[in-house]
Amino acid sequence: MLAVLMIAGFAGLLFFGAGRLHLGPRSPGSGGSGDTVETNQGGPVEPLHPLSIEYMRQQEYPGSEIITEQTLPPGSNYRRYIVSYRSDGLKIYALLTVPNGNPPAGGWPVIVFNHGYIPPAEYRTTERYSAYTDAFSRSGYILIRPDYRGHGNSEGNPEGAYYSPAYTVDVLNAVSSIKRYPGADSSRIGMWGHSMGGSITLRSMVVNPDIKAGVIWAGVVASYDDLVKNWRRPGSKPWQPSQREQAIRRPSRQMLVDQYGDTDANPQFWNSISPISFVPDISGPVQIHHGDADSSVPILFSQRLQDALTAAGNTSELYTYPGDDHNLSANLSTALSRSVRFFDTYLKASE
Repeated sequence: MLAVLMIAGFAGLLFFGAGRLHLGPRSPGSGGSGDTVETNQGGPVEPLHPLSIEYMRQQEYPGSEIITEQTLPPGSNYRRYIVSYRSDGLKIYALLTVPNGNPPAGGWPVIVFNHGYIPPAEYRTTERYSAYTDAFSRSGYILIRPDYRGHGNSEGNPEGAYYSPAYTVDVLNAVSSIKRYPGADSSRIGMWGHSMGGSITLRSMVVNPDIKAGVIWAGVVASYDDLVKNWRRPGSKPWQPSQREQAIRRPSRQMLVDQYGDTDANPQFWNSISPISFVPDISGPVQIHHGDADSSVPILFSQRLQDALTAAGNTSELYTYPGDDHNLSANLSTALSRSVRFFDTYLKASE
């Protein structure tokens, strides 16, 4: 039997101005350290680390025009393209699908699709996740699946998602870019993420108010304290970055520990870079899925996120799948159907 927990009552006030996100009282753990120094009436304050949520909220993610690089064979009722856009001065590639026919008034709703960890040297834009993207593409959504920097033909180095903001920056620039795309409704943008992509989705949703709903499968969404103390992979060796990632001195946990101390010594810093600390400010409802036999990411992480969303009074759903794995292989059709219905509820209510 599938366990379902639904919590209603989305809360968290968002205030906007001058094209930037301004929030009311900051969530616990705000602050941190880094390269940008802010001042107040009392003089200099602690610099913000580039990975901190507050720092990321202060940045701009302009994106660019989306350029069609290649036309792919069509799907059942949608067109498929390889496209590119700009992020941090880099050319980032992506899969783009567009429904056939005339868009509804205001344009098609959009899903930004964040894939999980794939060794960058093995990554291909059109491989893996094809059944997942198809479920959304044939359901009346424009879908964009970014190839994070250093993946496929995208420029830049593969810096990772947990100790660098780079992949989230690429995704936030994808959001800005797809808002300009002809036929896209910029007011109806959702985001889906699996595993590492779930972490990117959560981080994006506490930075950018334009993401109206999120779905996270088997996400790395707990606090950094949980990542350090409760991320165990039974029967497997500790994960190591690929040789290419190691060669570019990809940002690592140890680098941050050396500079700021560990999660026990400096919880304020680690909370400041942790999206789960900021869920009172999240931009929309969240649906969570996790198999309880997942040997890659513990189900505890999803339970932690659900608990935090519930405590903040946000609208959320948690589906657990007894005996299922990291990819929800035994319940793929069910989980995809639930994900589509969730986006339909929050992105298509006006149709």
